[in-house]
Amino acid sequence: MSTPRSAAIYARISSDQAGEGLGVRRQVEDCRKLAANLGWDVGQEYVDNDLSAYSGKPRPEYLRMLADLASGVRDGVLVYHLDRLTRRPRELEDFLEVLDAARVRHVRFVARDADLGSGDGLLVARIMGAVAAQESAAKSRRVKRKMLQNAELGLPHGRSRRPFGFDDDAITHRPDEVAIIRELAERFVAGESLRSMCTDLDDRGIRSVKGVPWQTHSLRQVLSNPRIAGLRRHNGQIIGKAAWEPIIDEDLHRRVLATIDSRKVSGRRTPRTYLLSGLLQCGKCGRTLYSSRRVDSRRYVCLSGPDHRGCGALTVVAPPLEQLVTDYALFRLDSPAVADAIAGRGNADAEASALAAELADERETLDYLAEQFGTRRIDRRQWEKARVPVEGRVQTLERRLAQITRTDALTGLGSGETLRRNWSALNLDRQAAILRTLVASITIAPGTRGAQALDPDRVQVSWRL
Repeated sequence: MSTPRSAAIYARISSDQAGEGLGVRRQVEDCRKLAANLGWDVGQEYVDNDLSAYSGKPRPEYLRMLADLASGVRDGVLVYHLDRLTRRPRELEDFLEVLDAARVRHVRFVARDADLGSGDGLLVARIMGAVAAQESAAKSRRVKRKMLQNAELGLPHGRSRRPFGFDDDAITHRPDEVAIIRELAERFVAGESLRSMCTDLDDRGIRSVKGVPWQTHSLRQVLSNPRIAGLRRHNGQIIGKAAWEPIIDEDLHRRVLATIDSRKVSGRRTPRTYLLSGLLQCGKCGRTLYSSRRVDSRRYVCLSGPDHRGCGALTVVAPPLEQLVTDYALFRLDSPAVADAIAGRGNADAEASALAAELADERETLDYLAEQFGTRRIDRRQWEKARVPVEGRVQTLERRLAQITRTDALTGLGSGETLRRNWSALNLDRQAAILRTLVASITIAPGTRGAQALDPDRVQVSWRL
């Protein structure tokens, strides 16, 4: 009997939580022994580790092996067991079609060998494939039911890597990381950007659980994860309290989510470089002033042209203006109006919590409508008719939530004198958030063109608080 000139070894395991690849390694070793006993030459080993053959998800190495068989690069297959090759009858038929088209006759299994070259062997293989599919379906149902039960009990989901803030059991807190999460959550709702906080963590030598520097998406995932608020999520839905203690309270968690959503709406992505961007108005035409950097100076200018449509006749040097507005704001922080606003935070927090919950419900409704339209249960006209009023309510809730939570930037700052001493230690995002909390707008009157000094009489501040 002939032997293949270049056989393929295929190995697969569905779950490798330890990430060590020991299961597939044993399969490969047993296939090598079988190849040696048969006198087959092995041309390539194809290994899909931690990939299910029942889920239907692509298996890169399996697909590569099929392509090599179809092209004639490989003319034999060695597998530990048929269920390592596939657990889906349809996929078995596809495999058999590839073998038949390529005239591959050499297929052997280490355990429970099956002869795919005969009618009886094919019948046995198909029966084995059907049994494997049934076993996988039953196992999938048991696993899903167990996962739901664990979620309902508030127990953590199995994972290969611990969550930041928790030990390997995903329940016990790590005090040093817990303190970092609380600090970052407060800084985030106070107006600091994810980018600047990642830079700060990198400067302090604080790494993620992977041991690498933080990135904005990974930090966003940690701060938005309901697990840090002691909530258990299953299939994207919060189903109850978790078995572990919360790191932050639910009110702060909702404010974090609201801040993330508000920044999605604003579309701001580039790092801030000017303190007063968006707050300044031209005293001649009323248009917004824009930042403009020269080689030797920073300025805010009124820009003309089709994109800005300002008068183009007003310029103010940035450093003295930023210092003047900062001094005004720090003095304002000690005013009775601001003290009253901060004192009323307790009621605002309760209202913000209720609004955030209502906003989450409305967004869930939008997701449901999109799913109904995507699966053709409703047509476009029905989808648009139902969507428009919900989107209107979402926008209204977002505006109300933004108004209520704007004093977050002032939390824990103390008096104006205290903040004045600590101002330089705050990054530009936090400084800008504090000013935007206090200031509604700043109108700049015309002045002497080209002057480097600033006449305070040119600056008219409209206070929000």
